[in-house]
Amino acid sequence: MALDAYGQFKPTGSSERAKSEQLAQICPFSPAAANEDELAAPRFPQAPHTDPRLGRYEAAYVGAVTENPFRQQGSSGGMVSWVAAELLRRGLVDGVAHVRPTTGENFFAYGISRDLDELLAGARSRYYPVQLSGVFDEIRRVPGRYAIVGIPCFIKAVHLARAQDPVLAERIAYTLGLFCGHMKSARLVESFAWQMDTTIEAVVRPEYRLKGPERPSNWYTAQLTLRDGSVRQKDWWYLGDGDWGAGFFQNSACNFCDDVLAETADISFGDAWVEPYSSDWRGTNVVVVRTPELREIVEEGIAGQRLEFTPVDADYIANTQAAGLRQRREGLAYRLTWKRGGLKPRKRVAPSNDLRFQRKIIYRLRYGISAWSHRMFWLARWLHRPGIYIAWAHGALRLYHGLAYGRGRVGEIARRLKLTRGEG
Repeated sequence: MALDAYGQFKPTGSSERAKSEQLAQICPFSPAAANEDELAAPRFPQAPHTDPRLGRYEAAYVGAVTENPFRQQGSSGGMVSWVAAELLRRGLVDGVAHVRPTTGENFFAYGISRDLDELLAGARSRYYPVQLSGVFDEIRRVPGRYAIVGIPCFIKAVHLARAQDPVLAERIAYTLGLFCGHMKSARLVESFAWQMDTTIEAVVRPEYRLKGPERPSNWYTAQLTLRDGSVRQKDWWYLGDGDWGAGFFQNSACNFCDDVLAETADISFGDAWVEPYSSDWRGTNVVVVRTPELREIVEEGIAGQRLEFTPVDADYIANTQAAGLRQRREGLAYRLTWKRGGLKPRKRVAPSNDLRFQRKIIYRLRYGISAWSHRMFWLARWLHRPGIYIAWAHGALRLYHGLAYGRGRVGEIARRLKLTRGEG
């Protein structure tokens, strides 16, 4: 895997037929690969609950970790790191594969942590492209039991690889999934650098989500630490590409994903984007547990007052991820009706044009912003003129906010033309 001109990982090397067939079996977006339902059914056969939005599951919760220092050091409620640490503490795994800061060519990469200090060094959200081949190689080389943390398509890829590789099947014991809106390219942090009056070459450490009592948890603030020791900060709301839902720098494959909640993972985690939790600066998790073993671990943590979680139902969990589910279900159904060449995705969502005209405009606009953000950034980078991209991004964002939310002058015109109902 290597980063392309748009800052996205793409397969490299030989395209011989044998390798193509192997890739078709393990790529999570391949029409030849098993889908999420087909993978989850034999993994969680006794799950008491099945929901089309959440998949198969044992129990669902909302809350946060009370045991220090997990919540303080995480972007949300600290539950991802707590579960990973608990697996290490109990001797259930020898290592946890997760995304950590790196001093290499890229800012972040997958690595394997074998103790709490290493694990906590990888806490917080990392909206940066990564790939799994290095940790797969280490897992094959070093015997032991491992857990892997990843977004839905990565966890699906892990299970597809396990089906082809008996060593991975034996050694990967747990999968911890992260709810996902979409993947960003490496250009997002470079764009942030431009908009904070610096360059990507000057950046040594980016942080995407700062946490503090001066801001609610859903008020993202980006921070860049520079080589000279200085720090630059800016709230996402003031960045041209700072509205996540608009789709700037989205990986093109994300337009054809229908899994928001990591349905093939043993346990999945997300942010509780509903009040009163979305305003709590400390961060709050929603958790979907899919195996009896991990449910028991969570329940023991609650009973021991190490966790403060409340059981909730599927509707509650889905409501916290409502926008992502609309994009991946209703929006995907619409995108599947568009004429396109190449491979035809095999999705659990049926193609459908049965939605309001206003929603079609929003999905078309998001698709266009995703595609053109890569192109406009490439042009600005090639010409060494960041202002070209920044001006385009602010204009695209105003258009999106006008049509999606009815804001500004564009929103006034859209309401007159009945192009918007003011909903994202």
